[in-house]
Amino acid sequence: MKTAIIGGGAAGFFLAITLKELCPQMHVTIFERSQHLLRKVKVSGGGRCNCTNTFEDVRDLSAVYPRGHRLMKRLLKGFSERDAYAWFECHGVPLTVQPDHCVFPAAQDSQAIIDCFLRHARRLSIDLRLSTPITSVTPASPLLVTTPSSATTPSVSTEGSPEGSPEGFDFVALTTGGQPRLDSLRWLADLGHEIEPPVPSLFTFSIEDPALRALMGTVVEGAIASIPGTKFRATGPLLITHWGVSGPAILKLSSYAARHLADNAYRAPLAINWTGLNEEQARAELTALLAANPRKQLATLRPFGLPSRLWHYLLSKATASSTSAPASSTLASSPAEALSKKTLNRLVALLTADAYTIASRAPFKDEFVTCGGVALSAVNPSTLESRHCPHLYFAGELLDIDGITGGFNFQAAWTTAHTVAHTIAATLK
Repeated sequence: MKTAIIGGGAAGFFLAITLKELCPQMHVTIFERSQHLLRKVKVSGGGRCNCTNTFEDVRDLSAVYPRGHRLMKRLLKGFSERDAYAWFECHGVPLTVQPDHCVFPAAQDSQAIIDCFLRHARRLSIDLRLSTPITSVTPASPLLVTTPSSATTPSVSTEGSPEGSPEGFDFVALTTGGQPRLDSLRWLADLGHEIEPPVPSLFTFSIEDPALRALMGTVVEGAIASIPGTKFRATGPLLITHWGVSGPAILKLSSYAARHLADNAYRAPLAINWTGLNEEQARAELTALLAANPRKQLATLRPFGLPSRLWHYLLSKATASSTSAPASSTLASSPAEALSKKTLNRLVALLTADAYTIASRAPFKDEFVTCGGVALSAVNPSTLESRHCPHLYFAGELLDIDGITGGFNFQAAWTTAHTVAHTIAATLK
């Protein structure tokens, strides 16, 4: 029996190793179109690979899986984050949990995951074929997988058909990851699969505000970022950069609003609550601080634990909004008791709903996740087998499942790959 896994990424390797351990007699081949394996694993998490999450603070999966949360709820019962943690430790990768519930290799190096996959692929004699794009999968019995005649097919073991001719497989699993262009999914649509148009997710925002960008490197831990006029909002650390804003709060917001932002050409209003409190709470806390320190200079107060540069910037912005207010430098050096009610109101508004305009996505291609892909209606939700092509399966980001930052996308890769491996194994038995 033969299984072809198309895509040498996280889901592909996890599926291949799991299947081969379940069915040692199965001949498993991974086809990778490039010369490099596991590139996304290599660069993820700043090179440390945030491989899963404890899910400890997750009360509703839709908060971490904007698309696919219902399917993930079903599949996680079969292979959860705890199972993933145990799998990696059992396969020689000690893990560590951060205070924010993100899980990383204890070595703090994504190479630990890569070495694990390659080591076990060799141990199990999994055939790896690099520089071998697949030009078609023909629904037949067996399924026919075709590579171009120009493929060089360097591999760890050199088995298979001559270059350019179809090769038959009993099972085919597609694990090609997110596809940024709709054209690359056209052949799956031709086979009858419903396709959700792909758009980027998990990206940062470009803000054309020189005064804000001058604060690059500033981090606010408990910020809330939202898109006014919508329900899209996210909480977490926010980083001001030389192009705009980034950090977990922004990345989560971009995930929640991925389609909305794409539909609006990545131009939209942005509101930032620097305090994490509502307006009434922020006003009460700031008023109490001013009353307790009437003779202190405003610049020295730093309410809500805000970084000094950001607090000075907000004082300046509050002053600029009022023609009757003193100069910003004068206001910053003024005693707290000198703050007028009008300027206080403006300051509270800035602290809780500072307004900006998203000009575009980040000015470089830093998207790691794609929203969209093969619609979940096109697969059996228990097995991830195609409803249109028997013995054709999908796992990983190619499906219309994507998560926020924090290890949730890798968990989706492990869970869907585990599901497919066990389905194929059960079919044999």
